Amino acid sequence: MSFGELPRLRRRFAVLCSITVAATAATVIAANPARAAESDYVALGDSYAAGSLVLPADSSSPLCLRSLVNYPRLTARALGLSLTDVTCGGATTDHMTTSQYPGVRPQFDALRADTEIVTLGIGGNDNLLFLGAIASCGALGLANPLTILDVGAPCRDLLGATHNASADAIKDRISANVRGIQAHSPDARIFVVGYPDLLPQRGRCFPSLPLTSGDVAFLDQLNRRLNRSVQAAAAENGATYVDLYTPSIGHDVCKRPSVRWVEPLIPAQITAPVHPNATGLAAAASTVTAAMVAAGI
Repeated sequence: MSFGELPRLRRRFAVLCSITVAATAATVIAANPARAAESDYVALGDSYAAGSLVLPADSSSPLCLRSLVNYPRLTARALGLSLTDVTCGGATTDHMTTSQYPGVRPQFDALRADTEIVTLGIGGNDNLLFLGAIASCGALGLANPLTILDVGAPCRDLLGATHNASADAIKDRISANVRGIQAHSPDARIFVVGYPDLLPQRGRCFPSLPLTSGDVAFLDQLNRRLNRSVQAAAAENGATYVDLYTPSIGHDVCKRPSVRWVEPLIPAQITAPVHPNATGLAAAASTVTAAMVAAGI
């Protein structure tokens, strides 16, 4: 395969993802055409839900770095839902009820008593949990000769206990968010969306990520631990968990550009570092759409 073929293959894959979403939705809408047109959908969450920096951008809230092809937009388009998207890059669980930036209202302000569907993708920014862990481990790796030699897991040894505790503690914060949604929109179907697989299941890709193989394994376990907390928060509060991790295995930051759904620290596509690219957003939309269809939406 020549390098010049990669953009064409990337576009083809994105189109196939969009076709899959649309085909799934078409079956449901054909069975009940009135249902989708009447459904009101509010999307809440952080940069993984917002699709930060992926073009085209949503100009209605520049500080939030929302994409017009994030999974809420693609899902709403596929299922014919009326969408209010207030996802925002950098959001924490606190920003459901407090303003994140000047002029950016708390995300719960978008909820109404008659809201029917809500997606919530949140948790990775609390206490600098997940992206903070990757950033701190990467900074340590740049200054540590053991990283170049691929010896041990220096970041896990120094910061592992702190980050693991934060991943476990986030469950209560997300649970509080789910209960807050239920208080604002008592009849809404709530889908709590997890995080994709960011890192390889084994090995590393130095220097794209300045980490030892041991620290890559530690951060992958942290990724899984965060998702277990997200899943538990959904299950304990009657919401539906949407697993993005499993379908994204094999599409991590270390894969070649035509395969990966998440970009490394220096992205090859326009997106935030260690965040989903356009193909990853389309794949997430397909998974979220399928979860809604399975739930009868």
